[in-house]
Amino acid sequence: MIIRSWLFVPGDSERKLERGRQNEADALILDLEDAVSDERQDLARDMVRDFLIANPGRGVQQFWVRINPLDTELSLPDLAAVMPGAPDGIVLPKVYSAADVNTLSNYLAALEVREGLVHGSTKIICVATETAASLLTFKTYLEGVDGRLVGMTWGGEDLAASLGASTNRRPGTSEYDDPYVMARSLCLATARAIDVQPIGGVYVDFRDSTGLEEECLRDRQSGFVGKVAIHPAQVEVINRSFTPSVEEVKNAQKIVEIFRKNPGVGTIGLDGKMLDMPHLKQAENVIRMAEHYDV
Repeated sequence: MIIRSWLFVPGDSERKLERGRQNEADALILDLEDAVSDERQDLARDMVRDFLIANPGRGVQQFWVRINPLDTELSLPDLAAVMPGAPDGIVLPKVYSAADVNTLSNYLAALEVREGLVHGSTKIICVATETAASLLTFKTYLEGVDGRLVGMTWGGEDLAASLGASTNRRPGTSEYDDPYVMARSLCLATARAIDVQPIGGVYVDFRDSTGLEEECLRDRQSGFVGKVAIHPAQVEVINRSFTPSVEEVKNAQKIVEIFRKNPGVGTIGLDGKMLDMPHLKQAENVIRMAEHYDV
């Protein structure tokens, strides 16, 4: 799974659901949590289920559903309502540890039986850093997490509320304060350690395309493979930022070719630089990404 852009779409707006379908986002996250008020939960569930059922042949765009947190009474009704539509996956917010992911997987297994879906076909992405406790439990993912988990992202807004902070930025700058830098780093490292997709968090100023692009490039350089969008206009920037350029692909091909021509060599020179196995792996990742998106 290589998904560059994940676009949040309110689950209680038919107009926005249809506009999302027409957007170039690689995946839509049909939102039943923060975008929907308590009094519109039933309406949103029905609209999301109907939208999923009406769009069974989804082509290249995946449909995911963000449910309410597991420690609320809303999450199970969310799952029961939307699973007839066979979403590609569930986005789990406000996670405390890998145990939450495993619990959700058990729920999905039962609902897949009810709906006649293939066991394990419904995947999971967790928003891994929205609670204070979550910063202390990343090791639990290494100790055992269900194979349905295919991606991890991080969130700084809910985390700030959980920590009792007034802002998640350093005074006088746009840079994240220390707890949020740690949250981002732990999410990235854990995702890579368990071989799932690391997904960059939201950029809340949707009018600032320049700032979004800069953050996308920082995310990509750090090792993230995609980013969450909160506005349709952000998708184009995200897709472009996480797609290898022609020059990147050509350079990656040169690296792969020189190692191919020199089998058994661990270190080799190219264009005045010394390259070793990490450079080869990075080049192979670029080529795989390029092939996936026909660069």
